[in-house]
Amino acid sequence: MTVTPFPATGVESIWPAPSFDIDDILASIDTMAAQRPVAAQIISVANSDDTSAKALSKILASDVALASRVMKLANSAYFGMRGRVTSLQFAVTVVGFTTVRTMATVALTELDDESRLPEDFWEVTTTLALAAATLAPRFGERPQDALCLGLLAQMGAALLHHNDRDGYAEISAAEPTFVGRRSAEVRRYGLNSLRLTAIALEQWSFPHTMVVPRKHVDDLTAFEGALLRGAFEVASRLTTEDYDPLPIIRLTCGQLREDDLVPVLDQVRADADELRRAMLG
Repeated sequence: MTVTPFPATGVESIWPAPSFDIDDILASIDTMAAQRPVAAQIISVANSDDTSAKALSKILASDVALASRVMKLANSAYFGMRGRVTSLQFAVTVVGFTTVRTMATVALTELDDESRLPEDFWEVTTTLALAAATLAPRFGERPQDALCLGLLAQMGAALLHHNDRDGYAEISAAEPTFVGRRSAEVRRYGLNSLRLTAIALEQWSFPHTMVVPRKHVDDLTAFEGALLRGAFEVASRLTTEDYDPLPIIRLTCGQLREDDLVPVLDQVRADADELRRAMLG
């Protein structure tokens, strides 16, 4: 599927827009899968109804680096099991299949290699993930699922950066806000990074709840995107210099008020570093 970039508006990019083909990017991920066969297998089997924690942990054990990250995450403050998770099977049970699958996706798409990522990628990603998880009950969602929603929120941005490093760096420098950056992505590539993430996750048969919010995040009337919009607002307030806050009640379809964000901002700020260490080893 080839996407023809829209004409640029405003300041013209000094980097020509690349010939952008989604199928080529997804094919490049398949090439990565050959280098991380365990991660690829986990992505394939973790959503199967007949996969057990025992079977998944047996596959996971074949990738020492990924297994150690799952163990570290299970023992982190976020899951409240510090030091009590001593087996990989128990770790899989604690964090959940979707989380293991998400961590395998991080490994497969090389999101654990910071040298290949936009600046401050993991600072923003861990903030997004914790914000989504903390806010999840207000939207009737499970915190563990929301954590995964946030952890993969920027995967599309990383893929665009992989394929157009100079051009994407220019977008990041020119557009400090997430909304502005997504608009610039559409002008340059014909789609934004969240839409690219949704396409990739659909191809890998991720649950509906991991895909749909990314499609509705820019529609302020869509409740389906409200949790992710709220998480992006929390991340913006914590990571974007001189950020001008947006009304949280409008972003979240009335689910949150400003007073609700005070403890969320404090908790996310306190826990983000530990989550980053668990995800990156």
